[in-house]
Order: sequence, then C-alpha cells, then structure tokens
Amino acid sequence: MEKRGSFKGKIGFVLAVADSAVGLGNIWRFSYLAAQYDGLF
Repeated sequence: MEKRGSFKGKIGFVLAVADSAVGLGNIWRFSYLAAQYDGLF
C-alpha cells in the first residue's frame, strides 16, 4: 500500500483550508450572479 501525502506543518494546512474556503465562496458567488442576471448567458 502506498503512503499518503501529508502536510509538512501547520502553515500548509492553514493555506489548504483558506484555499478551500475561497473556492467555496466563488461557487456561492457564481450561483448568486447567475440568478441575479437570469442565467448563464
């Protein structure tokens, strides 16, 4: 079995969590803007 990758320290984990939060925020913003302007196109 292969060994899974892991974070080298706390800073890597914090950056990964922040990146996930930004991505989730972009998904919510896209949905909001699509609904505000009546769809994608």
